[in-house]
Amino acid sequence: MPCIWYILQPRLQDLNMQLCGSVVNLRMYSSRVDWKQLRPMILKRIKNRSEEYPVKRMIPVAQEVVRAREILTQGVSMLLRAVPVHSCKFCPEVHVGAMAHQVKTCHGFKRMIKDRPHKWGPGGLNNILVPVEAFHLENMCQYEIKHEQRFDFNRVPAVLELCHQAGAEIPDGVLYGRDELCTAGNANNQNFAPFLPDELRLIGQRTLEAWERLRLGVTKLLLVYPSKVCENCSEVHIELSGHKARMCGVFTFEGWRGEHKWKKAGVDDLVPQNIVWHQRPHDPHILVNSGRDYYGHAPAVVELCVQVGARASPQNNCMMKEHGLAPPIQRDKGT
Repeated sequence: MPCIWYILQPRLQDLNMQLCGSVVNLRMYSSRVDWKQLRPMILKRIKNRSEEYPVKRMIPVAQEVVRAREILTQGVSMLLRAVPVHSCKFCPEVHVGAMAHQVKTCHGFKRMIKDRPHKWGPGGLNNILVPVEAFHLENMCQYEIKHEQRFDFNRVPAVLELCHQAGAEIPDGVLYGRDELCTAGNANNQNFAPFLPDELRLIGQRTLEAWERLRLGVTKLLLVYPSKVCENCSEVHIELSGHKARMCGVFTFEGWRGEHKWKKAGVDDLVPQNIVWHQRPHDPHILVNSGRDYYGHAPAVVELCVQVGARASPQNNCMMKEHGLAPPIQRDKGT
């Protein structure tokens, strides 16, 4: 034993010197922070942050988004007079076309079932342009909304709220949807003359271009004005941080007491595409369940415009499977 200690003693001394040297080189930071002194500085910085918004270079982009949204809403309303739309009564599935498809993709209200046939009913504007609302704020840097204040703020379309925060001047009739309701009411009370095929094609192409400009403009605005979306529901808040209103899972008991779990929002959260089945020229008149692996998909707005002869952008070709194979023809066993 003494021999072994005599051999290991120099190595232990070298190891001790290395450990002591590493400890000596460490910097010790104090965790005692006087938050009473930092609080006024933080509040002042948050208050001065509002001076940076709105960004002047993004004001034309916001105005273009407002114009594109108006053209898109008018175009879809006109196309709905010529192209029928079907919506399922038990799930958000939508079909654009004269004959609703027979693909078994219904999952019910609570998603407790799957692969069931749909029960179709007439669709409308909200089935093509899915409404997404958010709290209307005076400026982007005001104090966060508490749960008790959730009824003190109006709800407006999320895209218009984003444009409002970006500096676009939006009339109250457009912001609160009163003009759209009046237009829809007049459209239901009047009997319009049928459109010619060329007129429908021009309306569809103009609507499709407005749809692409809208999504491109929202993508640009989100780079400068970050927004939040809940991971557990579709709630959107146009601000640097989410609100405190406990509205998540309001119809069922949830362990998190209805508080939202916020993450960074994208363009699909503010402008949902609402993907539907795309009916190609070489597909059957009624899409059946056996050919679901061959059919393509498309956003509802794109499918509505393509039905009247508009040309979709090449970025949708992969999803729409324009040059894909047709489903095999099923023949009777007796033939």
